[in-house]
Amino acid sequence: MNNFRFHAYTDIRFGKGQVECLPELVCPYGKNILMVYGGGSIKKNGLYDKVKELLSDYNIIELSGIEPNPKIEKVREGATLCKEHSIDVVLAVGGGSTIDSAKVIAAGAYYDGDPWDLVTDSNNIKKVLPIVTILTLAATGSEMNKNAVISNMATNEKLGTSSHHFKPQASICDPEYMYTLPAKQTAAGTADIMSHIFEQYFQKDSGAYISERFAESLLKACIKYCPMALKEPDNYEARANLMWASTQALNSLLTCGKGGGWTCHPIEHELSAYYDITHGEGLAIITPRWMRYILSDETVDKFCEYGRNVWDITEEDKYACANMAIDATEQFFKDCGIPMTLGEVGIDDSKLELMAEDTIKYNNMSGAYVALNKEDILAILKACL
Repeated sequence: MNNFRFHAYTDIRFGKGQVECLPELVCPYGKNILMVYGGGSIKKNGLYDKVKELLSDYNIIELSGIEPNPKIEKVREGATLCKEHSIDVVLAVGGGSTIDSAKVIAAGAYYDGDPWDLVTDSNNIKKVLPIVTILTLAATGSEMNKNAVISNMATNEKLGTSSHHFKPQASICDPEYMYTLPAKQTAAGTADIMSHIFEQYFQKDSGAYISERFAESLLKACIKYCPMALKEPDNYEARANLMWASTQALNSLLTCGKGGGWTCHPIEHELSAYYDITHGEGLAIITPRWMRYILSDETVDKFCEYGRNVWDITEEDKYACANMAIDATEQFFKDCGIPMTLGEVGIDDSKLELMAEDTIKYNNMSGAYVALNKEDILAILKACL
């Protein structure tokens, strides 16, 4: 097992009615709040009004319009508002895109240059305003981690950045806020959760037995509860388990004792950078094709372990078991209503080579579970058409 650092930094308030804790959570930081959110969903479900009511004694500056695959333009706008209004704390109300934007905005408040510099080089992140979040979507795990992903559509770049300063001070996680999510977001969010787990599960063996079993239990939770949430959107048990799976999938717990580069996320980031597609859908399309591409004598035991421990496959032949597990993964995504080809999300073969080249340009794929070069990535993308 490798050495690791695990710091459970964020104060998580999980469950029904936890939004009532909001004044307590922001109080230590000051009276000037930048409230960052997306479209009209939090106004439709009453969360916006509730926040305004709870924080009626505070000076709230609003930044709305955060989009999926959050854009650098809104981050720049938010950083400017922080400076103009002497913001004390950034409150993100929404899903991962909103929280990711809030993180870079909070860093941009202390940065004199273009906030895009904070994305391209995390060494520029020296100080960050306190961040508090109210989560409304189970997907990215951004409510309890140090990561953020921002898109620059002018340059067709979607890049991740990271800092321990990005970890939210506190996050309110009430599963009831997910009742009104469209089925598309529930399914894509679950695919994102599962992909985060896959990226940490399919790594070179380091004897991290506990992390492996945690990962498998979270995958089984997603497989059990996503169909339930799609069928019964207001099923609290399903929403609660998906929300907690999302948080646990990417708060560094699963990577304890392990290490290695990611694969499907870097590839998908290029799809989103060029076509602005739904992140989770892109991951679902890529994942089974990547699995089949890297299946070999060196990886078959791991895929068989995945099949037996996650999908309860009893087939004794290792290759048959591995292929059954991959097929089950693809079928699960299909059954959740996720498009499973690039053509279904409006992507043809015209930019595949360019996207494969950019994947290598922005990521060190030699440290992945199975090292990939440009030709490998291009082959995976062609298999997704």
